[in-house]
Amino acid sequence: MDPSAELFASHLEHPLGRGHTPPDAHTGAAGGGACGDLIRFSLAFDPDSRDGRIADCGFQASGCGALVAAGSATVGLLRGARLLDGARIGAGTIAAELGGLIPAKAHAAELAADALHRALGAGARRVSALAGEPRRTLVAMSGGVDSAVAALLVCEAGEQAVGVTLELWSDPENDGDLSCCSAQAVRGARAMAHSLGIPHLSIDLRAEFRAGVVEHWLTDHAAGLTPNPCVRCNGNVRLDAMLELAGRLGSARLATGHYARIAAQEPAPLLRAARDPAKDQSYVLAGLSPRSLARLRFPLGELHKPAVRKIAERAGLSVARRPDSQDLCFLAGTRQRAFLERHGGLGRRPGPIVSCAGERLGEHDGAHIYTVGQRHGLGLAAAGPLYVLATDTSSNTVVVGPREKLLAGAIALRELTLHRPGESVDGVRIRAHGRRFACRLPPGLGAGHHPRSAVELVQAAERTAPGQLACLYAGELVVGHATVAA
Repeated sequence: MDPSAELFASHLEHPLGRGHTPPDAHTGAAGGGACGDLIRFSLAFDPDSRDGRIADCGFQASGCGALVAAGSATVGLLRGARLLDGARIGAGTIAAELGGLIPAKAHAAELAADALHRALGAGARRVSALAGEPRRTLVAMSGGVDSAVAALLVCEAGEQAVGVTLELWSDPENDGDLSCCSAQAVRGARAMAHSLGIPHLSIDLRAEFRAGVVEHWLTDHAAGLTPNPCVRCNGNVRLDAMLELAGRLGSARLATGHYARIAAQEPAPLLRAARDPAKDQSYVLAGLSPRSLARLRFPLGELHKPAVRKIAERAGLSVARRPDSQDLCFLAGTRQRAFLERHGGLGRRPGPIVSCAGERLGEHDGAHIYTVGQRHGLGLAAAGPLYVLATDTSSNTVVVGPREKLLAGAIALRELTLHRPGESVDGVRIRAHGRRFACRLPPGLGAGHHPRSAVELVQAAERTAPGQLACLYAGELVVGHATVAA
């Protein structure tokens, strides 16, 4: 018999760990789709180990024989290994352990790898903290070019990189290839990390993301607000979870592919705008606390996007020319109106579109789907362009008017947080990629939290929708943030 066939047959006929679930196990499952193949992998750590030693593991599988063999091979690879050794195991490793798999059976190794990494991810969030390693850096990887280059630069700096990807949202209506947090993205990021020679962990944060980001987004829309979910995700869910994981893995640092910089300041570091103004992401990171910033690294902060793509091309990274994601990750090809209806119960609710004088001009499909400043999609015939000036979800009314009615000399703020005294503020940005407006805060505002305030603009500008973030700058430094009030 061919040696490769013997390996496969041995695992199929005498599968290691099949049907075994260790006590206090961490589990992960994959499959169950149209093919009917399903595998569940379970593992337990040695509680006295400081390197995340895996004391026991097993699997259960139903479906094709190749999946049983892949589960057995995975058990053989994992027994006695350390957590970060297990994080290096991918579909290719499992297939090689079976002597290679023909294309028709390769999906078995993919499913086994998916189940293994879900179990590893669940365990990594609860394992006793690994011994500290000064050179270890956790790197957030989304499967795109920016995070891949960030990981590459960490490796080239002589640090011990460990990749991590969060699975935040799963919806059959979405296009998973357009999302940076879907199951497809996790698999792609894992393959990229392994191609760079680094271990990779995936963390299932879907419940936390739904509760901490999506539910707030839906509630705000129902109230007629237009929130920025990325700010909440970065400031309260995603990066906090990865920083916690970094601590458990014995790493003091988390590196990401964001375009931003960190300025060493006293008494605490501050966020600084990126070198590339076209890609600057300081706005969506504004909610990060100085304590979190102290543990973050942004390797792309001094680079322009074309330079990042050239680095990827020189390194032969497969994602070098991958397009940037445009949608919110939980929309990912789904129309916002359809998402609001399916997940928030915010369906079609006809109501009047009126002028500033109260004259009825037309009908809309629901005040919750319109936002202040919107021009397109109104369906009105008028002598000049009309813009949404206000929405009222309680009366289900949309008010429109000419652009000059949008202009305002001040912006009302709520929940203002200042990291430095208010007198340092000289600019405000009210859209993620919008321009920065010269401004000033009322005198006497000190660093800390202020329930209500306002920012005065040096020149009148178009109002933005209530619920959006106002990011406050002192030069290139982010010194505060607030929510735009109605």
